[in-house]
Amino acid sequence: MSRRGGIIQIAVNGVRYDAKGDFSYNLGRPMAEAIIGADAVHGYKETPQVPFIEGEITDRGTLDLDGLVTMRDASVTLYLATGKVIALRNAWYAAEGTGNTEEGNIEFRFEGMSAEEVPA
Repeated sequence: MSRRGGIIQIAVNGVRYDAKGDFSYNLGRPMAEAIIGADAVHGYKETPQVPFIEGEITDRGTLDLDGLVTMRDASVTLYLATGKVIALRNAWYAAEGTGNTEEGNIEFRFEGMSAEEVPA
């Protein structure tokens, strides 16, 4: 049986951050939505989605929070436990930048112009 989850790594512009907990991602492909008439389903429409990578990181003490939250035109890379890689390009920080003191966690969300999944 192969590993499906567990250890991940996150990097922004090649700099590794301490990933904490679950991360989510979306490749930003169009989402199909039903068009429903009074008589039946008439078909579907596609609406754009924003590509993103989000989760939490831990402040290791040397983290520049101001530099992180003002980052623009970044490359964000999420390395999954399966060996796959999610690459987000032309990305910007899209969270509030709120830090928490109990475990030093900081919300992490980058949205970008494109994303791709690189198979293992």
